[in-house]
Amino acid sequence: MGMDLSHLQVLFGRAKALTGHKEFVVLGSLSVLGIVQRSSAIPARMLMSIDVDCYTRADPRRIFELKEKLGQGSKFEEEHGYYLDPVSPQLPTLPDQWEYRLIPVPLEEGLVVYFLDPNDAAVSKYARCDVRDREWIRAGLEAGLLSAPIIESRFRQTPFLDDAERERARKALEEDRKAAAR
Repeated sequence: MGMDLSHLQVLFGRAKALTGHKEFVVLGSLSVLGIVQRSSAIPARMLMSIDVDCYTRADPRRIFELKEKLGQGSKFEEEHGYYLDPVSPQLPTLPDQWEYRLIPVPLEEGLVVYFLDPNDAAVSKYARCDVRDREWIRAGLEAGLLSAPIIESRFRQTPFLDDAERERARKALEEDRKAAAR
């Protein structure tokens, strides 16, 4: 299943009905929907995630109340094939000032989804260096949706766990830059 904004409209419409919140922040793989709202312009490898990593913008802790009704294993997931994955804004490794680069996208019913800048998402993915994350990054670099120079500059603004994590991320970016250039 390739996710698109219509899926988020359904999910956040339900979330709004349950919490009254109208603004949500999306982190992770689906952040790419913020820069290209037409999912046909996004490589399929970047839209394969069925978990929507997010939090309520005004009160981030409030998102965890939705786990039972909209999260993994919920009736919502059973019916729709995707689910809300509540996260804290402090969870991912992100560059300084990432909050100022959030991309607002208005949806129906007065909803607004703020998407993490995909280059910031790539920084977080490099910190983890998971195989699926690397596939997402390579697809984004190859499609021109991610920028290796921007990601590299954001590494300098990122509080990595330690020097080893920073170096692993730097090496992975170099490998992916070369792979995307082929």
